[in-house]
Amino acid sequence: MHTKSTESAKENGHLSSYKSKNESEYAPVRDPQQIAASKSKLQSWINKHMKIEMTDGRVLIGMFLCTDRDGNVILGSCSEYLNPEVCGFSDEPRLLGLVMVPGRHIVTIHFDYQTQEKDVT
Repeated sequence: MHTKSTESAKENGHLSSYKSKNESEYAPVRDPQQIAASKSKLQSWINKHMKIEMTDGRVLIGMFLCTDRDGNVILGSCSEYLNPEVCGFSDEPRLLGLVMVPGRHIVTIHFDYQTQEKDVT
């Protein structure tokens, strides 16, 4: 049972590490090697071109900048392409710039492994 002050502190964001008894029961157990491998894989994807297909049929193409625990993705220099099967017409890409894509709306992700780093001289 929680006290009123604990609940109000949680609502105000003062208890960022607050967990109830039930939450700790469902926490996934991860191997430290698995975590390190996942982090290095994510780091290798930074600044690579990525194509994301969304649940509403749109396709976003941009440079992968970061992600978070919820699976949200940040793309830089992003362009949006509408799916002609969904919207009925095909148009030029719409330039969006910096975009946050909610993880719950991502259907597939594709990477361009052929992207060469440009020499800046």
